[in-house]
Amino acid sequence: METTVEPKYTFKDFASDQEVRWCPGCDDYVILRAMQKALPEMGVKREDVVFISGIGCSSRFPYYMNTYGMHSIHGRAPAIATGVKLANPELSVWVMTGDGDAMAIGGNHFIHVLRRNIDLNIVLFNNEIYGLTKGQFSPTSLVGQKTKSSPYGNTQPPFNAGELALGANARFFARIGGNVPKDITQILIEAHQFKGTSLLEVLQNCVIFNDGCYANITNKDEKEDKQIYLEHGKPMIFGKNRDKGLVLNKLKLEVVTIGENGVTEEDILIHDAKEKDPTLHQMLVRLEYPVATGVIRSYEDVTLEEREDALTKKVKANSKFSETSDLFFSGEVYFVK
Repeated sequence: METTVEPKYTFKDFASDQEVRWCPGCDDYVILRAMQKALPEMGVKREDVVFISGIGCSSRFPYYMNTYGMHSIHGRAPAIATGVKLANPELSVWVMTGDGDAMAIGGNHFIHVLRRNIDLNIVLFNNEIYGLTKGQFSPTSLVGQKTKSSPYGNTQPPFNAGELALGANARFFARIGGNVPKDITQILIEAHQFKGTSLLEVLQNCVIFNDGCYANITNKDEKEDKQIYLEHGKPMIFGKNRDKGLVLNKLKLEVVTIGENGVTEEDILIHDAKEKDPTLHQMLVRLEYPVATGVIRSYEDVTLEEREDALTKKVKANSKFSETSDLFFSGEVYFVK
């Protein structure tokens, strides 16, 4: 009997022959390479991978992947990806989107795909600006930010992508800077392994229209003191000297220094990404100092597919009809000659 040998891919196998057309220095290149390196580690066949995008710089992504894909409609990528996944549950489906595409025109589709918990993955490129259309403010632009469409400063408070996602009952949410390819690769693998809708927000720099938007937390010299990289089951410790940590003080998270005022490592909170109650996860996504990165929430729940399958089996078991024709010709039937 012949045995089938599964192909062993490298990142080059997932790179298409299309010229990558992003601005030099854009973090999108980092995300692309991280995805191409992550896919071989996921153990999926190229023909079983689909990338769906909407409109925006991030939405060029399907062209650059040697897989199936669709560059679809502005804001509607989650709806199309839902159809793809329900039509063929065996596929690994990825939505590649931006802060404008996902949370402005696509806001409704974005929150509902998270609410339904379909087994697909979303990568959100958040550069706090509309890049493809040349620099208008987006739903994540800061108050006071001067852009092509707000020359005197943006007056609209921004969305916090994590807060919005958890408010929509997202079961998996992660956040990472756009300049750490190894961390992005690892989180993409974890997102793929998660059963349900996973969302990864990448804090992605736009070198042309919003350069340095995350420099205060992603710069090499500052990130260890400005970010806390969370890992399930490990204490919430950060800082260049690994001497800062998070504790719960009444209803707020508080930064403390280990070794001061009697604080020991045993006092530091342990990160539980798998906790069903999202209260602490919400507190983490709202933190301004330090900014929480890594997998913040990873709670496995029943997926939409599982609920639909269970309902279908129940209806079939209780139905007196085995075929559609039985239903059509049941009861009083009239024949037209």
